[in-house]
Amino acid sequence: MTHRILIVEDEPSIAELIAINLTHAGYEVEKALQTDLALSMMKVRLPDLLILDWMLPGKSGVQFAKELRANERTKSLPILMLTAKSEESDKVLGLDSGADDYVTKPFSPKELVARVRAILRRQAPVEDTGPLAVGPLKLDSSSHRVLAVWPNLEPRPISLGPTEFRLLQYFMANPERVHSRTSLLDNVWGNEVYIEERTVDVHIKRLRQALAPFDCDRFIETVRGSGYRITKTPTET
Repeated sequence: MTHRILIVEDEPSIAELIAINLTHAGYEVEKALQTDLALSMMKVRLPDLLILDWMLPGKSGVQFAKELRANERTKSLPILMLTAKSEESDKVLGLDSGADDYVTKPFSPKELVARVRAILRRQAPVEDTGPLAVGPLKLDSSSHRVLAVWPNLEPRPISLGPTEFRLLQYFMANPERVHSRTSLLDNVWGNEVYIEERTVDVHIKRLRQALAPFDCDRFIETVRGSGYRITKTPTET
């Protein structure tokens, strides 16, 4: 199956450069100069990945990404943020807005294609590890379901994006162990050299936010100076 990619970029020359390289790499590509047009196109058919420029007329890419993440239909849509902003704080803002990865201009077309491939690979079905349970959390990889099961309460489904699901699955398959950011990159992202360690922190934050309404976020612990773990006995606060 050919993946379809939508480029939202108001600089025609940059959009064309990206489109040419992605087309040569075997992808189906569409372009939009602003978010309104992109939204209209997505209402007809969702792309497999969105390449989104930060600075756009009318509405910024950051704001658009936040809106997509708040919408049930588009909350799991993979987003690659493209921008001239290269400060660490800007990268964090881009990732916090909902982007799965971040590329700064000027960029290498080969690197951009590699990042696109990496993001799309992470959307592939996860390995079947069978049913997993840690505390109230129950995960079934075959049905891609996560439940919060507390005593004397009805099981409640927890909605997670693909990367957050993989993170939780890996944690639950290896409970009580401390996992460094490098280890998580290797085992959850697949040793993709273009992904920065800071990305791990952002997805841990997203995972906790998804678990928080079910009082399950406290089972994901930060081990200062070492990494993260899931525990059956979280420290009470």
